[in-house]
Amino acid sequence: MAYRRLLLPLTGTASGEAALNAALHVAQIYDAHVHCLHVRIDARDVAPLAGEGLSGAMIEEMMAATERESGQRADRVKDLWTRFVAGRDVTLAESAEAAMKAPGATLSFQSIAGREEDIVAQQARLYDLVVVPHPEAGEDVSSSDALHAVLFDSGRPVLMAPRETPPVIGDRVCVAWNGTAQSATSINEALPWLHRAKAVAILHGPEYQRRGPEASGIQTYLRWHGIEAETISFSPQTREVGAGLLGASRDFGADLLVMGAYSHSRLRQLILGGVTRHVLENADIAVQMCR
Repeated sequence: MAYRRLLLPLTGTASGEAALNAALHVAQIYDAHVHCLHVRIDARDVAPLAGEGLSGAMIEEMMAATERESGQRADRVKDLWTRFVAGRDVTLAESAEAAMKAPGATLSFQSIAGREEDIVAQQARLYDLVVVPHPEAGEDVSSSDALHAVLFDSGRPVLMAPRETPPVIGDRVCVAWNGTAQSATSINEALPWLHRAKAVAILHGPEYQRRGPEASGIQTYLRWHGIEAETISFSPQTREVGAGLLGASRDFGADLLVMGAYSHSRLRQLILGGVTRHVLENADIAVQMCR
């Protein structure tokens, strides 16, 4: 089992280089291809605002400003890409067919115009795994359009890279189990990691558990796949269950946390906080999620 095609949406944020490094690291493990995709803002998307009482001149100015901003962001992304590949011993592929024929890890880059959340979600359906940059420090995770587009609309797992490039991903893996369909899906999608991991732990706890099988059930499931995992019960030190989950991962020395995302509605998570949101904003290791 392996991840063969990875998609990396690039937006020019400070975390972009760490995400590139993480994606390349995964590709080198599985001899996979990483397609880096930058979606430029389409200035024509502001045209519908004409029906909101704005004059034609105001709409044209907004479109011009949007075009300038889009161009500046595209330049930052292209500069990031150029710096990243310079001097690296990695194959750049011009097409999917060329990538399939090349040995080892391969990279490609594409920049297109459109709505980022739509294009990323649609393209992600053709990939095994989508790598996204970590939200910027202090940034509300709800503003990450690419992240939520993948989680809610692609049917694919998303790997959130840590803010700083990790030396290794996938040697010591924690899987968060609460009995939900989301946690079951996340573990199934993470089987390539679990098969090659040196150590696997199932994190569970009464405050985290929902209606569904207990941790012993998923432990038996993994044994059927030839994966031995220990079970670790955790209790949050504060009211934040997500903090307890991250603390248990640190205690285990994990370099990857696998978990289901948004088992409550996203609206409820945004209003009340929630485990998913806390982990997304505070994790310092790679986190792979499914919904």
